[in-house]
Amino acid sequence: MWQVVGHDKAVRLLEIGLKSHKLAHAHLFVGPPHVGKMTLAMNLAQALNCDDDERPCGTCRQCQRIAERKHADVQVIGLDGRAEIGIDHIREMQHAASLRPFEGRHRVFIIDGAEHLSHEAANCLLKTLEEPPPQVQLILLAANEGLLLSTVLSRCQKLMLRPLPIPIVEQALIERWQVAAPRAKILARLSSGCLGWALAAFADEDILHQRSERLGTLIDLASTSGEGRFAYAAQLATRFSSDREAVRDVLCLWIGWWRDLLLIKGGCGDFAANVDRETTLYCEAEVYSLREIKGFIQSLEQAMERLDQNANPRLVLEVLMLSMPKRSSRPKGISLSEA
Repeated sequence: MWQVVGHDKAVRLLEIGLKSHKLAHAHLFVGPPHVGKMTLAMNLAQALNCDDDERPCGTCRQCQRIAERKHADVQVIGLDGRAEIGIDHIREMQHAASLRPFEGRHRVFIIDGAEHLSHEAANCLLKTLEEPPPQVQLILLAANEGLLLSTVLSRCQKLMLRPLPIPIVEQALIERWQVAAPRAKILARLSSGCLGWALAAFADEDILHQRSERLGTLIDLASTSGEGRFAYAAQLATRFSSDREAVRDVLCLWIGWWRDLLLIKGGCGDFAANVDRETTLYCEAEVYSLREIKGFIQSLEQAMERLDQNANPRLVLEVLMLSMPKRSSRPKGISLSEA
């Protein structure tokens, strides 16, 4: 049974390839963080090694070992706090790919964050993509396919995984994970259609607490001096060197916040994601012009793109701080507890 939720088209394409024995040797799953890329990759690894007639069954030894991340033939390669995935990691993968499967029928290599392959690593990977060993499946996961070499893209079958409709996330939380309906409704809205985030936030209250702190910092920065903004940029830049994904999460959260301001400004506040700070959103939307909101969203997107291209993080973040619209005082109606 496929565990991924809401990506039926992608599942159907993979099932057709499996049943016809014409599955592509390399796949690229593209979508935002927590949208289900890793779940789908693990499901495909299970389907390739499952002992049951209906694959993946989810209950046989092969499926269980893969779900527990203990299967000798299924390997995940990711950043793990590094700035990029280097050539040494790809060479190690290629050596493992040259060996016969140890406990299953296929060796599966999942490259998580494939857009962070170094140029040398990506070129090295091309050899495996062009001449794949038998019984080897490569699965690349990426949030930004534009950062991948065109030669890598052309050798993979691409599947887009888009954010799910909010009602689908809410229904899945209630029916599959027994989340209480009121909480499921809030988590679904906050997730922006990424079920993985909603599940993580349900399991760990610290995620919501951390999110609240980050939004509070964003709101405060709008009325902070240039010195205070530069200090925060330096703090983020230092963190980026050891945990770039955490900084990306901060910027994605900011994009979501300013997107909500844009929706409210356009009279579409019912579609805002940050429902737990609705009063603050409406008050903040009164402070800024539509041009200021759109301009800062563009600045945030440019900053993320430049960070992905390995530009100097401190310089990128300082420029971002300078582009943030400034307000002189807190708008009326915002309580200190909510802000």
